[in-house]
Amino acid sequence: MLVHPQFDPVALQLGPVAIHWYGLMYLVAFTQVILLGRWCIANRPWSGWTLKMLDDALFYGVLGTILGGRLGYVLFYKPVEYLAHPLDILKVWEGGMSFHGGFLGVILAMALFAYRNQLRWLAVTDFIAPLVPLGLAAGRLGNFINGELWGRATNLPWGMIFPQAADGIARHPSQLYQFAGEGVLLFVVLWLYSRKPRPAGAVSGVFLIGYGSFRFLAEFAREPDSFLGLLGLGLSMGQWLSLPMIVAGVLMLRWAQQPSTKQRP
Repeated sequence: MLVHPQFDPVALQLGPVAIHWYGLMYLVAFTQVILLGRWCIANRPWSGWTLKMLDDALFYGVLGTILGGRLGYVLFYKPVEYLAHPLDILKVWEGGMSFHGGFLGVILAMALFAYRNQLRWLAVTDFIAPLVPLGLAAGRLGNFINGELWGRATNLPWGMIFPQAADGIARHPSQLYQFAGEGVLLFVVLWLYSRKPRPAGAVSGVFLIGYGSFRFLAEFAREPDSFLGLLGLGLSMGQWLSLPMIVAGVLMLRWAQQPSTKQRP
């Protein structure tokens, strides 16, 4: 039976300043956006993007990720608790980030970026979408290093005991499942699909379908939040939040593939 290695969550201690692995994963995520974005600008000229546009979009994206991720966690997972103690919302160092909240934050941030730069919103999201999955993979790796967000009980050979769970039960290493699905596999799909020009909204639609599907499946192996448990129809909060993404992605992809859409600049 495997046991979680219990990595030190602090990667580097500089006097009173502690640099955590999870924080470094955010740095890795944003750095790979810059590197992949620069490659796309150099090798996919049809995108029409410039290095300045990429730098500006990253600034908007960082704000959207952090603000949206935190507020999403507050609203989706613990609204009553934070309503009673609103100042606790600012205590981001105690953890509590939501992908779906961060996703909505980035969507709004990209809408503002597109408006201020007189760009088409879907052209912006289509360019950004393939740059996101490896950043998500970095985040899930950070979850695994911290030994958090562990999976449900299993008797499979790769089941892992997470001492943080304090029950000695072998569990799915669901963080690694999400690393592989929402991160690596989704990146491969989007990178290959975006190799040539696509109708506006098509790449964004594939991202929504891909992420929503991989997350929905991974949630069957992930332990539900203890303060929520399973919700209606035996689905977790993560699954209920992923279903609208899948539906929106299918509708967006169908709309993008209509002849009238393909002819739009």
